Amino acid sequence: MKTIRFGIIGAGLMAREFASAAARWCHLSDAQARPELVGVCDQNPSSHEWFRTHFPSVSQYTSDYRELLANKQVDAVYAAVPHNLHEEIYGATIRAGKHLMGEKPFGIDLPANTAILKAIAEMPASFVRCSSQFPFFPAMQRMGEMVERRAFGRILEANTGFLHSSDLDPTKPINWKRMIEFNGEYGVMGDLGMHACHIPFRAGWQALNVRAILSDIITERPDGKGGMAPCKTWDNATLLCETRDPVDGVQFPWVLKTQRIAPGQRDTWYAEILGTKACARWSSANPNVLQLLEYTGSEQSYRSVETGYNPAYKTITGANFEFGFTDAILQMWAAFVNELVTKKTPSQFAGCATPAEANLSHRLFTAALESAASGETRPVAHS
Repeated sequence: MKTIRFGIIGAGLMAREFASAAARWCHLSDAQARPELVGVCDQNPSSHEWFRTHFPSVSQYTSDYRELLANKQVDAVYAAVPHNLHEEIYGATIRAGKHLMGEKPFGIDLPANTAILKAIAEMPASFVRCSSQFPFFPAMQRMGEMVERRAFGRILEANTGFLHSSDLDPTKPINWKRMIEFNGEYGVMGDLGMHACHIPFRAGWQALNVRAILSDIITERPDGKGGMAPCKTWDNATLLCETRDPVDGVQFPWVLKTQRIAPGQRDTWYAEILGTKACARWSSANPNVLQLLEYTGSEQSYRSVETGYNPAYKTITGANFEFGFTDAILQMWAAFVNELVTKKTPSQFAGCATPAEANLSHRLFTAALESAASGETRPVAHS
């Protein structure tokens, strides 16, 4: 089996999730290749210790990402760094001839994202994707399959979102995601938005316009030093968009929500598609249940379908078991490695978010900022 040697830039939580997924690669039953962790880069040396303890395959530890990119043993890079570093580090990774999985939003703003896309165009041999686990839950794979076979009929409305309550506590100390210089003006949209956009964009539903309501709810937080620091990033965002079905050309509303202050929501992805022939809705709060309404002209009622363990990339787990977040992480990385090696995905919705889809999110969020500032609906620019 082919081995893809990985380096990590940014050894935080999601880097550890990737490393853990790589360690359980044997869980996949028909993998075309496997990842091997060989390098770790983080400016905080203490973050190296977890990797030293668990991954003897790592032969390089460094605080300078340039040293990792110069390592000829590294084939691909997972970069999980603050948004203000995306343009520099993603661009350098691509130009070094490495394959890249980058965290969303793929640049702190639209100009930064455009610069990253320029680097990709200059280095077409580099395989580049954006992290987003949402579509890899079996229920979302089934909803995607319904989109592919036109099971919904005419689309009437779509609703997607990512809600959590991590910032509900006003005494929680500030961190980089709450600082505009690191997280960017998008605020919560940049942090969570790609997850809510992935399925619609993969379906070809590009926002034509947007009316955005953005909320800065907690305006200052403890600075961790006994004082208070201004918190200028948007906490919650509600975007009402008009989009178009690329198959029949019919326009319909798409409501997208991203919230860091959502009482009652610990960490919830959701999606709902309403059509003239069928409707489907799902929430990660109840991840193994997909609700379906198939309209045949008689009484309408939703039925609950237990999706079980039926992911896009086969594993040793039986279909009667339940699927969770770490399974979605493994599936996302299986999708990255599989497409890197085979140049294809098993289905339309079984691939990682593309740079082009990340660019669509930037165009939407840029228009959303303009809409919130003006109080008006704004068109979403397309390249």
